[in-house]
Amino acid sequence: MQMIDIEQLPGGVATPLVHVGDVSIDDAAIALEMQYHPADTAGEAQRKAARALVVRELLRQRARALGLMPSEAATLTQEEVAIAALLEQELDVPEPKEADCRRFFETHPERFSEPTQLRVRHILLAAAPDDSRGRDEACRLGEKLLGELVQIPERFAEFTQRHSACPSREMDGDLGWLVPGQTVPELDRALQHLPEGLHERPLASRYGFHVVSIDERREGQTLPFEQVADRVRHSLREQSTRRALRHYLLALESEIGVEGVMLDDDAGGSLMQ
Repeated sequence: MQMIDIEQLPGGVATPLVHVGDVSIDDAAIALEMQYHPADTAGEAQRKAARALVVRELLRQRARALGLMPSEAATLTQEEVAIAALLEQELDVPEPKEADCRRFFETHPERFSEPTQLRVRHILLAAAPDDSRGRDEACRLGEKLLGELVQIPERFAEFTQRHSACPSREMDGDLGWLVPGQTVPELDRALQHLPEGLHERPLASRYGFHVVSIDERREGQTLPFEQVADRVRHSLREQSTRRALRHYLLALESEIGVEGVMLDDDAGGSLMQ
């Protein structure tokens, strides 16, 4: 979606009006919607919010044109029911065939495997992302603690109690069994590649530096197709629904007219979520 970033406007001037047909979506409505679309920057949150409002307005106008919307003053629940009925009526989403499901499974077996599980202990040496001095100190402290732990591994619990800023300090740093996605992405990616034992250097994350011990690994196992067939079919149907919804919204954009926002390939992403 193309839209002017808030940060680029002189003096933080409000965004230009967005129009869907004869309906205007002003900056106040976009600002209110932004709370539901977290992003790394205000500009990105603004784009997501504006896109979501445009998508909903396109669907409202189409539902009203087909007589599915009860009135101009419909409640939010009534609008949701009307939009659901609209999509059920107008979206053509084919049911995935068995051969397509098997081909998708064979191409992406990792998506349908049991995840690798890690039993992890850590010591969090806290430092904010923008505190370069604090991060340097945290990293040096982590290296010092690692040097001592190599000599006396039994001191891990002691160091956790003395230095860790994580609530897991009450469990001697034990995070339990972790699977991918349970920690922040930068730490998650690093953990997946570590062997068992005390890692030789502190790991950085947005929270600071982590002294990490992998106490046990359970490697993920590929599951047979028959066991995950329903998940495969659901994934393919979701992909088909996204494609159909994208084409449908782009057609509505062309028919009704949208100004101030240009819908992109993920036009229906927020609606799917």
